[in-house]
Amino acid sequence: MKSLFETESARSIIERLDLLDNNSQALWGKMDVGQMLKHCQGPLNIALQKQVVVTQLSFFKRLMMKLYKPFLYNNTPWKHDLPTIEEFRVTTPQSFTTEREHLEQLIAEFSEKTDVKTWPNHPLFGYFTPEQWGKMQYKHLDHHLSQFGV
Repeated sequence: MKSLFETESARSIIERLDLLDNNSQALWGKMDVGQMLKHCQGPLNIALQKQVVVTQLSFFKRLMMKLYKPFLYNNTPWKHDLPTIEEFRVTTPQSFTTEREHLEQLIAEFSEKTDVKTWPNHPLFGYFTPEQWGKMQYKHLDHHLSQFGV
């Protein structure tokens, strides 16, 4: 599994972002390209402690999150149209250029932190190792870039 901490993997994500334009169409899902770019910033902001998510989960949902957690960073592709938490839902129009620039900055900032040994707990999934954080971030971005055919 690729990781956003790998220089070549981070570079490939940026190259794929550069293939998008304001008219890129999703192959599935409800977000347009600007909304997707904004959405993809959420998990990076969480890891970089730039956003706080306070979501109350029932016992059943916490159990489901524990069962689903390994799929976030393993080699199994994510399914289409997975649910997302309210804080990461983007339904309003977004500036394609602005959101792509912000996402590229966050990717660069995150991918440079290869020597960080302790990351914050994820608000829904709890503890991730640095390796799992890198793989999860790569996999999330890969999923959404595939959503837009790049």
